[in-house]
Amino acid sequence: MPCLPPIPQPLRPARHRPPSRPRAVAACAALTALAPLLLAWPAQAQTDAAPPTPRAAAPAPTPAPQQVEITGNTSPDPTTDERRRATASRITIGREELDRMGDSNLGDVLKRLPGVTLGGGPPGRGGQIRMRGMGGGYTQILLDGQRMPPGFSLDSIAPEQIERIEILRAPVAENSTQAIAGTINVILRADYKRKANELRFSGGVDGRAPQTGMTLTRNGQTEALGYNLTTTVFAGDQRNQSDTRTLHTAADGTPTLDQAQHNDSTDKRTGLFANGRLAFKLGGTDTLELQPFFNTVRVRTVSQISVAQAVNTEDAANGYLPAYTLADVTGRSHWQMGRLAGAWNTATASGGKLLVRFGGRLSDSGSHSDRSETGGLLARAKVIDNSTRETGVDTNGKFSQLIADRHSASAGWELESSRRSERSSTLLNGTPDPSDATFGATLAANIRRAALFAQDEWDWSKQLSFYAGARWEGIDTRADGDSGPISNRASVFAPLAHLVWKLPDSPRDQIRASLTRSYRAPNTSQLIGRRQVNSLAPVGEDRQGGNSADRPDRIGNALLKPELAWGLEVGAEHYLTAGGLVSANLFYRRITDVIRNVASQQSVPYADVKRWVSRPVNLQAADALGLELEAKFRAADLWATDLPLNLRSNLTLMTSRVQGVPGPNNRLEGQPPWTLNLGGDLPLRGTPLTVGGNVNHTPGFQLNLLDNAQSRQGLKTVVDAYAQWKFNPDASARLSVSNALARPYDSGSTQLMADGSRDDVATRARSTLNLNLRAELRF
Repeated sequence: MPCLPPIPQPLRPARHRPPSRPRAVAACAALTALAPLLLAWPAQAQTDAAPPTPRAAAPAPTPAPQQVEITGNTSPDPTTDERRRATASRITIGREELDRMGDSNLGDVLKRLPGVTLGGGPPGRGGQIRMRGMGGGYTQILLDGQRMPPGFSLDSIAPEQIERIEILRAPVAENSTQAIAGTINVILRADYKRKANELRFSGGVDGRAPQTGMTLTRNGQTEALGYNLTTTVFAGDQRNQSDTRTLHTAADGTPTLDQAQHNDSTDKRTGLFANGRLAFKLGGTDTLELQPFFNTVRVRTVSQISVAQAVNTEDAANGYLPAYTLADVTGRSHWQMGRLAGAWNTATASGGKLLVRFGGRLSDSGSHSDRSETGGLLARAKVIDNSTRETGVDTNGKFSQLIADRHSASAGWELESSRRSERSSTLLNGTPDPSDATFGATLAANIRRAALFAQDEWDWSKQLSFYAGARWEGIDTRADGDSGPISNRASVFAPLAHLVWKLPDSPRDQIRASLTRSYRAPNTSQLIGRRQVNSLAPVGEDRQGGNSADRPDRIGNALLKPELAWGLEVGAEHYLTAGGLVSANLFYRRITDVIRNVASQQSVPYADVKRWVSRPVNLQAADALGLELEAKFRAADLWATDLPLNLRSNLTLMTSRVQGVPGPNNRLEGQPPWTLNLGGDLPLRGTPLTVGGNVNHTPGFQLNLLDNAQSRQGLKTVVDAYAQWKFNPDASARLSVSNALARPYDSGSTQLMADGSRDDVATRARSTLNLNLRAELRF
């Protein structure tokens, strides 16, 4: 039975408590614990109300109580209403939720959302954003509806810069269908209200490393122009420490290599993020919006790597010595991007609307490091320089026409052209690295993308709405590789269908269903894959020196095909009057031509011995499915209480099976079996203080790869908390604690060889507690 909202105050008889609802309490408590999916959605709450006494002189008998059905269609939370009305499943996260925990980076916000996890690395250090545990391009990340170039990190955007976040569980035609797991669309600030200027400044520590930041937002509106300008500057240090043990054993269990490696590095980061929106009224129905955007990050790194070797009988020719016992590294890197985007809107006399978008971008990144390796077989001084530059222009448009009262159709196009160039050089003791086949050369890739789409949205009745669409998308990549020019061309046709059915006897309950086609295209790094020789197993000047399966070299594959997927979604939602909800969503994906990195021994042009080389290849098919449960409500929705406690929770259960990979645990790479969030907020009555917190948990897991290879990832339990003190409606202070447990993060891999020997690698990375105090002013 769904949670029943408390009776609104105007309907409560004076001095009378609402009747107890034991069955509703039990059902909601089960959902709070995220128990199995409820199968029934009963009708709305009903209550008794006593009418006013007539003004007649003689007393009149009190009429019998009447039943009143509460069927309001709006809630205090506009994002919940938007989610409820959307035909395609869309979860919107607004400013209130973005501000709640006082997060200093976007990754901490996203990890609490239904079905979202951060792959790899210890808590508090970001990681690849994944929906349904699927990363590596399965999750589409958009900024204002546009794809960003490689190297762009959402963690460089302060949460204060963001207006809202949209999560689409299944693709729609007007966005790219490169979204097998789903789409996360980050919308930057777009508020033009007068007197809505904001100033936020913060200071804190990451472990013992200082952190500072400031964000200024200015808004304004005239008859002809609305504008929003937001600037964020930040600076901070970050210390990273990890220990890795590599153990190789023979078939009889005798150790042949036992090596311990300790990494200790400190990054000093500074950055600036500036974003603006300028909305011009051109007269009539025409409007023009321009959005300038600039982001730059600078990092200076000092690190030291020490290697201790207890056993090494694998390489007698090297005198049982490792490649080095101590490596000192100093480096600097930068990343910056500028973009100007625009949108022109106009309307026709017949009720049609035309939207044309256009934009151009330029991004540039580079790094320089000096590395001194001593204590091993050879003393080596390395100087490594890398630089990348990308330019791009794009345009897209959509024409929409209202066909009937609740029926509209639209069609549109997208065109994009980009060029990416990379330059790399490695000097060993002042001379070019013999394994660098393209020393100092610039490799370029040209990518052209075109798409056509059409979609139809129809509210057939008050109970039934559906969406039908189709999208054709083609990508052509032409690039230079280590071995010469490469070419890759792919196209995908994607039919899409979404449906929402509001139950006629329960207007707050609805069923969703989607059947969609999506894909994942290989990125330029996978196609070009500039050759990388493993630093712990280098090639000597005599072209000798082997490596192992756990220390492979890396290269790309120009013959990769895109992964294609059919997707099915079925969900049920129940909305509460106070803005809460209870939902369950079942998803399934059938993916073909799965891309995975595979290591094998090969003859290589830079050595006279065979070496292990890892490259991406297409495997067979994979099946992925799971269940997403979510509940947001007030404590008063569960039991009779005046406590203003708000609760929220979500649980995602995930599994998958990759054909051609031996089971069990032959899931998609990096996919955990489940993830859980539990959180709440409590305003303390009589004080201007609100406190709250959240627990995010992802268990440890093991995955089987190809050829008897396994990978392991440890559990992540992240506890965050905050306290906000409001001095007045325009001034507040917020203390945030993130990763309060500061648990270390374990990961590793195992490779079983055909002769019975095995290679084991285990890594433990340190994590830190983060404290942040932020002042927020509006003027």
